[in-house]
Amino acid sequence: MIERGRADEAGDRPGDMAGNGDVEAIKAANAQELHRAVRESGAEELERPVSALFWSGLAAGLAVTASLVAEGAIAAHVPAGPSRALIIALGYPIGFVMVILGRMQLFTESTVTAMLPLVTTPSWDALGRTLRLWAVVLCANCIGTAMAAGAFAGMALGDSTLDAGMIEVSMAITHHGAVETFFNAVPAGFLIAIVAWSLPNAREHALLVIFGIVYVVAIGGFSHSIVGSSEAFLLLWTGEIGIGGVLAFLVPAVLGNLLGGAGLFAVLAHGQVQEDGE
Repeated sequence: MIERGRADEAGDRPGDMAGNGDVEAIKAANAQELHRAVRESGAEELERPVSALFWSGLAAGLAVTASLVAEGAIAAHVPAGPSRALIIALGYPIGFVMVILGRMQLFTESTVTAMLPLVTTPSWDALGRTLRLWAVVLCANCIGTAMAAGAFAGMALGDSTLDAGMIEVSMAITHHGAVETFFNAVPAGFLIAIVAWSLPNAREHALLVIFGIVYVVAIGGFSHSIVGSSEAFLLLWTGEIGIGGVLAFLVPAVLGNLLGGAGLFAVLAHGQVQEDGE
């Protein structure tokens, strides 16, 4: 990145033109450069030890529950009205901001980052490492959300209005059957993959990029497997649903997120670069 002093100095001299290096430094990355950045990030994730992936995924599961907490707190204090759902959804991106900027392992973000190395250089070894990463991170994320939801359900964290708000928000996952959850999860996986793809170009605007895209997931009513698992576990620990209800949401949500992130977006992102002749 160009140093601000150099850029200002060049701008103060009429007729001066920035050198090619300066132009390249301030220019947004093109599709090939984004592909390379995301692919290399994914390759690094695939090489991490299982223990590192697990602890990072566990931290992500705990932290992403902040989305449910924020939505529940807003729901507890916003009266009924036509815009109430849009206001409550403002809390949804909070956990994602914490997890992504904190560089924790989130399953839905890794669908595209881990998929690009696989589709670029396909092999059985690459497939095995990709499946290993997804399995470890997904399990760790769910353990984290189960722990966080259990703490709110059984340890009287916050106040009664917060508990009621979180349960109200969580009940939305019970409004859809397995098939509907699966199809609602596809755009969620696609949009979260866009977050991972866009961040190398986001620079100092990363917060706005994450918040804006994830807010669309919330107001669209799309199913995100990890935030949804925190909602499902909260309903489980409070007796609203049984373990069958948790699985009825989680399994189709995971499959839909995979299709949207690894199946659609990653393949499309790789396809455009392949056609450009990377």
